[in-house]
Amino acid sequence: MRGTAGRAGTAGLVIGVLVTGLGACTGSAGGNGADQGRKTEEPVATACANGTFTWSHLTERDRLTGVSDPERLGKGGGALQNPMRRVYTPAPSVRADGPAPSPAEILFSLGKKAGEIDSDARTLAEAGETWPFTDVRQPAPELRTDRLTPRAAGEYVQYAGVREVAADFRYRCPDGRTVSGHARNWTVDFAVLTDCGVRPDSPLAREVARRSCEPA
Repeated sequence: MRGTAGRAGTAGLVIGVLVTGLGACTGSAGGNGADQGRKTEEPVATACANGTFTWSHLTERDRLTGVSDPERLGKGGGALQNPMRRVYTPAPSVRADGPAPSPAEILFSLGKKAGEIDSDARTLAEAGETWPFTDVRQPAPELRTDRLTPRAAGEYVQYAGVREVAADFRYRCPDGRTVSGHARNWTVDFAVLTDCGVRPDSPLAREVARRSCEPA
């Protein structure tokens, strides 16, 4: 596969499941007068503030986000004209089976585990700074509108992708309570040019070939 690649910022948009944040919340009992007869609110379970993360089944995978239709160029090549169409929108996702720290704190821990974040801080709050990887509101990367320009004859396809990082976690509190979950985010985005006449050399290139190079 021939190609050129570029790096961009990290993180995506939307949280799969927002988990309960840190803190404590309990109801108040009814009082005299207008307060009489009101039901006491049930205590709301919250995450402990001094737990420890353990990560397992860490994976990194390139995901196709956009691909163009094939375009045949003659001798000397030239600028491609076909735009890319979106096939996948990456987004951070955090799921937990009980009260857990905020999604940003979970992604901070995942980022350190994956080597995306270099920090000695135990938590994001202690770090005193933020990283794109922990920004749960940052949108997914746009498909690039600039056209790559091959310099040789061939049948070309332009495509884009991201590298996703995912893992399972367990969050253990000092009192022994544990919460399990799964988190995912993306770390880089890239744009690549490939020639349909060249044998695909990666799972992503094979997916591109199936979508755009092979006859329907």
